[in-house]
Amino acid sequence: MPAVQDIRAALPDAQIDWVVERGFAPLVQRCDGVGRVIPCEIRRWRKSPFAAVTRAEWGAFKAQLRQEAYDAVIDLQGLTKSALVARLARLGPGGKRYALANQTEGSGYEAPTRWVADVAIRIAPHTPAVQRSRELAARALGYALPPVLSFGLKVPSAQAEPAQAAIKTIAKTIAFVHGTSRVDKEWPLAHWIELGRRLMAAGYQIALPHGNAKELATSQAIAQVLNEGGITVWPLLSLDELTDELAHCAGVIGVDSGVSHIAVALDLPHVQIYNFDTAWRTGPPQGAQGKQLSVFAQPTPGVDAVWQAWLACSAGLADPVASA
Repeated sequence: MPAVQDIRAALPDAQIDWVVERGFAPLVQRCDGVGRVIPCEIRRWRKSPFAAVTRAEWGAFKAQLRQEAYDAVIDLQGLTKSALVARLARLGPGGKRYALANQTEGSGYEAPTRWVADVAIRIAPHTPAVQRSRELAARALGYALPPVLSFGLKVPSAQAEPAQAAIKTIAKTIAFVHGTSRVDKEWPLAHWIELGRRLMAAGYQIALPHGNAKELATSQAIAQVLNEGGITVWPLLSLDELTDELAHCAGVIGVDSGVSHIAVALDLPHVQIYNFDTAWRTGPPQGAQGKQLSVFAQPTPGVDAVWQAWLACSAGLADPVASA
């Protein structure tokens, strides 16, 4: 998303289309400046490549992808599947395909991305994920990076009705993003409970989202132990609905996960918890002016460290933090 906003600032007349896995299409549709959103389901298609439904959907995807002739096709992922998409996209006269020439630290990279490219661009290995995409797009299209980072993620107004009637999100609500696909990224249940006690004593309410049965059980366990008003276990929400509800919160505290990164894109006060020293690569980008911080320790950060980070992130908020 920041790469899209950079392109818009440098080339206001550019038409920008985006190929994305269908599950993430609702987020891309909210990105300012994106024209066509072209959904694909490569993860699913490769599980049954010869099935009739796969062949039909693949054909429809290719037809949609090739409707436009592009002056530039930029592969920001650096994977075989993204290289395939780049190769299938149709170029206009003088058009070129751009891709990464090398792997950066901690990221996935597969050689076909540079084989397909007309221009392969080398990025310094120790480059954060967001910065890598911004630099690749800027060097492909020949502009200097703007000084301000923006995600351009559109959200509903504060007066909009909640996506689910069961949710009553108010300005003093903090969302706990405890769910992650990796067990080694989790934060201990006892830590979430203690942090919840501190926040509730400071006047906050706690929202507990989930994405699957395991995460629901964790949300319910936190709510059961705290056992007070002001704790809400959210129903299962689509990515679109979840983004809306997060946008109405006072802030988010979470582990390294996709939902935490949505909080960064929404520019919410946010603490991101790391058990590994990878926050430099995927944590809140530099320049967030203290509003978004990462906390790293091994085997895991303590409650005091996360609490102090939250106080720093939320220092600009009105009560209740000022009285904490």
